[in-house]
Amino acid sequence: MPSAPDAAGAAAAPAQPLLSVVIPVRNEAPNIAPLVAEIEAALAGLPHEIVYVDDGSSDATPEALREAARAAPLRHLRHRASCGQSAAVVTGVKAARGAWIATLDGDGQNDPADIPRLLARAQAEMQGKGGPVLVAGHRVMRRDSWVKRRSSRIANRIRARLLGDATPDTGCGLKVFPRALFLDLPHFDHMHRFLPALVLRQGGRVVSEPVNHRPRVRGSSNYGTLDRLAVSIFDLFGVAWLQRRGARPVIEAQSET
Repeated sequence: MPSAPDAAGAAAAPAQPLLSVVIPVRNEAPNIAPLVAEIEAALAGLPHEIVYVDDGSSDATPEALREAARAAPLRHLRHRASCGQSAAVVTGVKAARGAWIATLDGDGQNDPADIPRLLARAQAEMQGKGGPVLVAGHRVMRRDSWVKRRSSRIANRIRARLLGDATPDTGCGLKVFPRALFLDLPHFDHMHRFLPALVLRQGGRVVSEPVNHRPRVRGSSNYGTLDRLAVSIFDLFGVAWLQRRGARPVIEAQSET
């Protein structure tokens, strides 16, 4: 389980940000400063904060986060030992102060410049049709190895057939959603890979938006392909079980005292 969060304050963080950018990382020290600079450029003029969750890094990630927090509205929390990417996302969303959440992978492959467009789509969807919505990034031109692309393609087909989540690229780390929606979802290891299905189970809607995807230029992957494949079949059946057990009561009236 995560240790008590070690949170650090940010430089000139807004009192009430509209958007919290949540980034789970493990051993990503070289990518911290460049990604923070890109986020700040992309979200200039938008009340926001950046929430990093260090998932038990053994490199210089803590030092890189402390340095980045000197010049950006950044807060960082740390798990004493690695608990996995989903646990890091949950920790970050719980600590976030924004009404909206954007998640990003910490390796620099997601492009922060896409965040304002996904946020605008999410806000328009909620205003036009009502109800909670998840906007999921769709990496149309993936910049990954053949093995990653192939395994993801197979996994997406199986997942879509079993769960019916209507999402072409559920593995994309770039997503935008209301914080309150996420907090209502069941939280478990690897749940971040099934956010579309879990949102649909909760009565929300899911839409996909094409996003930029870039090759990794610093460091190496810390949440690997083999790890994903090893647990995917158990996760799929577990989420399918949750879908069948879901019930959403409709409240018709309430009394006032």
